[in-house]
Amino acid sequence: MSGDYGFDTLQVHAGARPDPATGARQVPIYQTTAYVFRDADHAAALFNLQEVGYIYSRLTNPTVAALQERVATLEGGAGAVCCSSGHAAQIMALFPLMGPGCNVVVSTRLYGGSVTQFSQTIRRFGWEARFVDIDDAGAINAAIDAQTRAIFCESIANPGGHIADLDALARLANAAGLPLIVDNTSATPYLCRPIEHGATLVVHSMTKYLTGNGTVTGGCVVDSGRFDWSASDKFPSLSAPEPAYHGLKFHETFGPLAFTFHGIAVGLRDLGMTLNPQAAHYTLMGIETLSLRMARHCENAVKVATWLEKHPAVARVTYAGLPSSPCHDRLARICPKGAGGLFTFALKGGYEACVRFVDALNLFSHVANLGDTRSLVIHSASTTHRQLTPEQQTAAGAGPEVVRLSIGIEDADDLIADLEQALAVATA
Repeated sequence: MSGDYGFDTLQVHAGARPDPATGARQVPIYQTTAYVFRDADHAAALFNLQEVGYIYSRLTNPTVAALQERVATLEGGAGAVCCSSGHAAQIMALFPLMGPGCNVVVSTRLYGGSVTQFSQTIRRFGWEARFVDIDDAGAINAAIDAQTRAIFCESIANPGGHIADLDALARLANAAGLPLIVDNTSATPYLCRPIEHGATLVVHSMTKYLTGNGTVTGGCVVDSGRFDWSASDKFPSLSAPEPAYHGLKFHETFGPLAFTFHGIAVGLRDLGMTLNPQAAHYTLMGIETLSLRMARHCENAVKVATWLEKHPAVARVTYAGLPSSPCHDRLARICPKGAGGLFTFALKGGYEACVRFVDALNLFSHVANLGDTRSLVIHSASTTHRQLTPEQQTAAGAGPEVVRLSIGIEDADDLIADLEQALAVATA
């Protein structure tokens, strides 16, 4: 569907067409493992990547395909590959780019699970992550060498809500001949479209705001279609002959869709991180109200953060929507519709006060998730960032005195009342 339509129209219609067999208006859940070929020639053409179609649901599925088209359209990308989780999406994004001995330059301001994935798990593939302050251009350039294959950051960082200067990062990446990969989970394409700022790939945990109701896990990698994978010999998976497809060169053959086709034909084929069609259906329905929800998340977050900043028990609030935030000046340029619903605040009473505060809340749910319609809370240092060193926790904005809030779409006054009584308990 053409990107000429407005966002509110695209979030409902992109990727969705009346079912040709039944006329069903909502995208059906194609709960099937395999698909019947027309004949032997048709099967051979599909397996040779000479024709686009459905073979086996580990690779392609009509419900998932509709979701891929919708997310790609909303992000302004050429194509997308959906997978089983946000963590799967990060591996899917790196898989065609990396090899043993290669490294990726990564922001220190990341979700704790991502820090663990990059600092520990990917080492088993022979890959290395080099963590830097993503605002420090000198540190980024110093970390890049001949084996660097990408720069990775979050548009709005989890947990602290820090907004990355995507334009500056894209200039650094372009100068080094590298793709910029942006995790846009916390912002969603409604608040930020990283491709417009020069990003090559955009990843999502669709589990969060895109689905919006805490029912499924899912991930997505969106390809801008703008990177020249053949400009150097750094990306042979995309530029060199692929033995599994009789020497086919993905970039030469598929052009702007090279990364997307590789993600399906090799990534999903061999890694098997498949998104199930029912999860895709839930996410499609969630995206239909994305703009409405994100506007309310932002409206409520501003009210709550403003109130918290004035509370005597609160040492600081990290919300970029506040004038006091160090990255507030980036808001109009990177996230013009708002700073999202995610931020942290620090309690003067430290670790123990944070634990008492979380336990005293009623409306806020204590869960390891974000982006729900319901307001959520977590003490990152004792949960999502527990595996990190104290230094890593502090660098990620998840020190022992810090609480993360994911502000939902409830009545803001009710949320503030719940926070007020919990702070009274925490500081008694």
